Amino acid sequence: MDANISALIAETKTIRQDIDRFQLRVQGLEQRVATVEDHLNVMPDCGQELLFLCSKVVDLEDRSRRNKVSFYGFPEQQGDTNIAMFFSQALPVITGLTFDRPLEFQRVHRMGPKHPEGSARSHPIITCFLRHEQVRQLLTEVHTHGPYSPEGLGIHMSADFSKETNDQLFPPPPPTSRHKIWPL
Repeated sequence: MDANISALIAETKTIRQDIDRFQLRVQGLEQRVATVEDHLNVMPDCGQELLFLCSKVVDLEDRSRRNKVSFYGFPEQQGDTNIAMFFSQALPVITGLTFDRPLEFQRVHRMGPKHPEGSARSHPIITCFLRHEQVRQLLTEVHTHGPYSPEGLGIHMSADFSKETNDQLFPPPPPTSRHKIWPL
């Protein structure tokens, strides 16, 4: 009988040690779960902050582009040797505007590589004006009178915005049945 009781006591001790060990493991797991839950509570705040920071980046990009104007429709051979000089002389003639000061550019260049000889397509020209008043005057004229077409050229100008702003200002057309067959 004493042997049975001592065996039961030993077995009870081992069971109690196992229970204590399991309790420690459960406490450790509860702490880890609590940490994960805390991180999950912070995640939505990070998502909102990320959206806010993305909107700030778009705003900063648009502000850095505020002196830039894109021109479409100028043939490749016209004024390609010194585009800045060509634009400072040609823009007042094309638009019929008189500017208070001569046009000055920080940069003027075509976007992308040259097309092959004889190609009808032309790359857009992007200009970065030194004076924002001239950009505003030019774009106001474009918005009131529409695109210019000297000598039959369809020359279009627009303010240079980031992709996100362009998508907001000019949303893409809704998909048609053609897009189901031939996706973009």
